[in-house]
Amino acid sequence: MCKGLSSLPNSCLERAKGLKARLGNILQKPDWKLTCCKIGKNRPTTEECLKWKHSFEKLLSSKYGMCAFTAFLVSEFSEENIAFYFACEEYRSTKSAAKLADKAQKIYDEFIGSDAPREINIDHETRDITKSNMESPSPACFDMAQHRIYMLMAKDCYPRFLRSQTYREMAYEDGDKRRCPVHPENV
Repeated sequence: MCKGLSSLPNSCLERAKGLKARLGNILQKPDWKLTCCKIGKNRPTTEECLKWKHSFEKLLSSKYGMCAFTAFLVSEFSEENIAFYFACEEYRSTKSAAKLADKAQKIYDEFIGSDAPREINIDHETRDITKSNMESPSPACFDMAQHRIYMLMAKDCYPRFLRSQTYREMAYEDGDKRRCPVHPENV
């Protein structure tokens, strides 16, 4: 190991290793043109793609839309947001009270804790409230943090996704600029 790195605390080294691994995976995928989705007969119709621009909720409710949006977030180095959102959805649907504490701790450690490998961007007040909720986990334990991340994606990432070249190509297969309301020349 490099002499300069050996003086760093282990937590810093572990976090750097995690970031290196994430960057390595992303750099191996030079574009985000839906490599995670099955393309071909499962491709959504132009009409379905156009529905995604009406609301963030419509995008999230479409399997293909979710895949496209997730791929977009990966390209922007912010996929932890959607991962946290759906981890909270899955957590909320947990029926067994005995499993809540374990699942809550895993979510907290992965996304919210000070050394979280996929730390989400939330304010200190939300972080403190969520930490307090961890003392007696309930299905609503992460509601405030999840809402903050949802709003961040809806107001920041979602509009950029709609302006992206890949979304425009998906929504308008034939490339007819006259019919394309989201084409750059028509926006």
